[in-house]
Amino acid sequence: MILSNAYNYINVLDKTADASWKRNDVLANNIANADTPGYKRKDVQFESFLSSAIAGTDSLDATVANIDLNELNSMTYTDQVGMSFRYDGNNVDINTENVELAKNQLKYYTLMNSMNAEFSRLKAAMKTT
Repeated sequence: MILSNAYNYINVLDKTADASWKRNDVLANNIANADTPGYKRKDVQFESFLSSAIAGTDSLDATVANIDLNELNSMTYTDQVGMSFRYDGNNVDINTENVELAKNQLKYYTLMNSMNAEFSRLKAAMKTT
């Protein structure tokens, strides 16, 4: 985390990338346990926390500047505890997990590109002054 107003978007993107990385680990763990009897699928909640943090104002810049980054964290939870796809109690669908993993990887790479673009803008602004 960089403590300067010039890095507000980068800090939020960083927290989002951390949540995406965590989701990647959780999804990989789900895939690894697809054949484990009784295993219940896990996922990461972050997007709803981010949506709540940026909701309510007209200025995205002001909103992002006022986000408490210490409060913006992801949470791992067990998904649909009472549901099972098989008789052994496991609720992991390997096809769904693979799709979610691919989607999450695309999101992570997009976040990295966005952070690089922000740093490029800052670098360009520093060169012109």
